[in-house]
Amino acid sequence: MTAKRIVTVTLNPALDMTGAMGELKPGAVNLIQRSNLNPGGKGVNVAKVLAELGAEVSVTGFLGDDNQDPFAHLFEQKGIKDRFVRVHGASRINVKLVEETGRVTDLNFPGVEVSEQNIAALEETLLSLAENHDLFVIAGSLPGGLSPARLADWIAMLREKGKKVFFDSSNAALKAGLKACPSLVKPNDEELSQWAERHLTTKEELLQAGRELQATGIENIVISRGAEGVLWLKDGVWMASQPPRMKVVSTVGAGDTLVAGMCWAEVNEWDRETSLSFAIALSALAVTQVNVGVDDIAQVEALQREISVKQINDNEGTGVER
Repeated sequence: MTAKRIVTVTLNPALDMTGAMGELKPGAVNLIQRSNLNPGGKGVNVAKVLAELGAEVSVTGFLGDDNQDPFAHLFEQKGIKDRFVRVHGASRINVKLVEETGRVTDLNFPGVEVSEQNIAALEETLLSLAENHDLFVIAGSLPGGLSPARLADWIAMLREKGKKVFFDSSNAALKAGLKACPSLVKPNDEELSQWAERHLTTKEELLQAGRELQATGIENIVISRGAEGVLWLKDGVWMASQPPRMKVVSTVGAGDTLVAGMCWAEVNEWDRETSLSFAIALSALAVTQVNVGVDDIAQVEALQREISVKQINDNEGTGVER
C-alpha cells in the first residue's frame, strides 16, 4: 500500500463534553473542576490522530446540520477531507465525567435520525471514496434509521472491492458487522463476551474466544484490555503487549487512538512487533491528556522503545519476549 490515504466512517458523531471532577456522587450536585467541548465520535477521533501522524484522511458518515461548525473547523484545521453527508437536526452531545481516580462515566445521548435518502447518499460516497482509498475505518454506534444489517452490507461491499476494513463498534452493530468479515476488529473484554454469549473473565478465555472469532474469517483480532494491554491474533499467532504505568488524566479516546496506531502501522507496512508497540505507546500517552491527539511524536517513539511485545500461546498465556 503506497499511498497513506485512509477513510474513517463515523455514522453517529458527537460533540464530546468532558468534565473533570473529584468523585462522582449520584443523586447529588457535582462540581466540575475543568471542562471542554470537542468534536468527537470514534471515527472522528481516529481521523484526528491519523492526520496528526501525517496520513491523508477523508472522513464521512452522517453529520447534523444544526451543529456542524465545530466539526468543519476541526477538519479544516487538521487538513482532513470532509465527505460527511449532512442530515437534518443536530449531532448528539455526549457527556463524559472523569473522576480523579481515572474512572469515566459516559452519558451518551441519542443522535440524528437518518432517512433512506441520507443512507443512499452515504453509500454513494463510500463507493466514490473506494475508487482511490484502500483502508477504511468504520467505528462507533449507529444513528436512528440505520439498521445493523445495512452496516454489514457496507462492510461486505468494501471487502468485495478489495478494501481493508477496520471495524470498532458494540452491541447489535458489532454482531452484524462481524458477520461481514472485516479485516480487523477491536473488541474489549465486554464486547467479545457479548459476541461469544458467555462471560469471559480470564486471559485464557479471551484467547479461546478470539480463536473462535477468527475462525469466522476475520484476519486480525485485536482485544483491548485497558491497563492490561492488548492481545492480537493474526495468522494463527497471538502477540501480547502491555502499556507502562501512566498517570491517567482521562481514558476517553484511548481505544480510538489504538485503532489509529494500528492503521498507521498498516499503511507503513511495519512488522507486527513494531506495529503493536507503536499502537500501545500512542494509546498509553493518550490517557495522559484530556483531548485526543498526538502532542509530541518524539514522546511516542521514546515510550515505544520501552514496550516489549511477546508471542504467547492459548494455553499458558505466556511466551517469549520479542
